[in-house]
Amino acid sequence: MKVEGLISIIIIIGIILGIIGIFYIILNPNEGDNYTEFYLLGTKGKASDYPTNLNVNQIGNLIVGVSNHENLNSDYLLKITENNKTLKNEKITLKNNEQIEIPFNFSENSPGQYKIQFDLYKLPETKNVYRSLFILVNVN
Repeated sequence: MKVEGLISIIIIIGIILGIIGIFYIILNPNEGDNYTEFYLLGTKGKASDYPTNLNVNQIGNLIVGVSNHENLNSDYLLKITENNKTLKNEKITLKNNEQIEIPFNFSENSPGQYKIQFDLYKLPETKNVYRSLFILVNVN
């Protein structure tokens, strides 16, 4: 009789621990990876057809996209430079799973090859770039 009572107590404790485990999993789901998407889109809104060959004073058009999957609200700083000259600084605040697509237009007044750098900082950090993209533009 004592052995059967002990086995019953062990089974009841096991069931209680199982129920507690199930509730823990339900209340604390795996959030997966935290990340930020940072991308460039060409003139047709696709990740292609970038304006890499332009004539002098011809306008190039891009879309810069940022999508927050950090599982929290995030502040970013978008810094666009060309050959170390700042073209744009923009602070962006995104809620979790929110995205923004920012049109960016540029032109060059002399021939040459230009590197346009797109750096994304996750604030408050401003010394180390969080995400980085660039395109090379040939101007005739």
